[in-house]
Amino acid sequence: MDADHAELVVAAQAGDDRAREKLIAAYLPLLYNIVGRALSGHADVDDVVQETLLRVVRDLPGLRAPESFRSWLVSITLRQINTYWQRQRALAGRTTVIDEALRTPHAGTALEDATILRLHISDERRQVVEAGRWLDPDHRVLLSLWWQECAGLLSRHDIADAMGLSVAHAGVRLQRMREQLDLSRTIVAALAADPRCPQLDETVAGWDGLRTSVWRKRIARHTRDCPVCTATTTERVPAELLLLHLTPLAVPAALIATLAAKGLLSGTAASAAGLATAHATVGTASASAGGGLHGSLMGKLSAVTAHPMVSLATGAVLVAGAATYAAWPEPAPRVPDVIAAPTPVPSRTTTSATPSPSVSPSAVAGTVPLGAQALESVDQPGLFVTYAGDFATIGGAQARERVTFTVVGGLADTRCVTFRAADGRYLRHHYLRLRLSANDGSELFREDATFCPRPGAVAGSVTLHSHNYPGSVLRHRDGGIWLDGSDGTRAFAGQASFIVRGARA
Repeated sequence: MDADHAELVVAAQAGDDRAREKLIAAYLPLLYNIVGRALSGHADVDDVVQETLLRVVRDLPGLRAPESFRSWLVSITLRQINTYWQRQRALAGRTTVIDEALRTPHAGTALEDATILRLHISDERRQVVEAGRWLDPDHRVLLSLWWQECAGLLSRHDIADAMGLSVAHAGVRLQRMREQLDLSRTIVAALAADPRCPQLDETVAGWDGLRTSVWRKRIARHTRDCPVCTATTTERVPAELLLLHLTPLAVPAALIATLAAKGLLSGTAASAAGLATAHATVGTASASAGGGLHGSLMGKLSAVTAHPMVSLATGAVLVAGAATYAAWPEPAPRVPDVIAAPTPVPSRTTTSATPSPSVSPSAVAGTVPLGAQALESVDQPGLFVTYAGDFATIGGAQARERVTFTVVGGLADTRCVTFRAADGRYLRHHYLRLRLSANDGSELFREDATFCPRPGAVAGSVTLHSHNYPGSVLRHRDGGIWLDGSDGTRAFAGQASFIVRGARA
């Protein structure tokens, strides 16, 4: 990360509005491309970007390492994308598909399709974009991040930090995504073949044209073993080379004007953001050579002529005036459905506690009693929420003091709960992962350390919802405890549900 950007972060944390605006202008193209690619250019991209920037501005004072701003920004972006998908899944469960809608072009295709037609890119570049739409949602996010890595706007360390993983583990996740992308490229090419494989025609009989994981797997079972459908795969251009030459998404003038009207960008910063995205749209070669966000997006702004859309954005800024950030209303705080049970704190200490084989009575109603409690995994009985060093993990109950926490009223909301370990540190989420930290007295810490219990997947269990990220719950996976949005599966529900075990001396 460039040193001047770290200085901007420090200045913005100190209340410098101009520094904050410059920071947003510099990173807006990166943020927009991550969200835009992950959501395939859906009409809601602008809304997700605005929500992400709201979180960034709100939580910026609590960022302890200014040099990690880029990975911190990406982690918040991933959280907002997951929140958006969860809302979409909830909405889909309450709606019915209209037959005519199946014949309507997908709203998310226009953005990239226009770029494809305008640049007359090769069939393989078109196919890699189409293949991206066949990926599962989590893999589309990984593709979006990898896209920025290929363009030189993110490093592998940035991606790993944003995901809360080691570099090696992030590499494994990206490799799995690439395998699914290659498989999807084969599917796209096979479906577009003229003439098409007769056996493939039989396989897709009854297909409604929607790119779902069920149909991807069904078609892949045929294409894997079909010499006709895989005839061109040996001569395929590597995906990273194709992504490198695809044009970055330009930040819309309407979004720039909206951010300016809400006080997040001044007229100068809005113009800089527009120029930066116009420069990025010309091509990604300079981004790859620059090796840094500042150099690739901002270093040659003086050599770029003003984009027509930037003039439109600037005019909108002048009309809207200089609104302050205070005028941008925060979302209404969520009222928890379930609150902590008002059980008095036992007089015994937590260091001598051990899990009881019985379920705490109050947990049946989806609450967590105050006092010494342990959290046992629903899908892996006998394993408890514990910790190793600074990070929360899932493990056995051998170390009694590590699986038992003192439950107190939520630091940010007493209707919820906060967990204190025997050494005085508190469980909080940080970069999407649950860890132990000392209370620094900040509002951000209180929010991060507050969780609201609700009924879990089985009777007597609870799920723990983040107080400041509604819709996200604590879930154990890969040996750690993470803050994730539900994917609606039984496996996820089991991983996100815990039995509250009372402790005894």
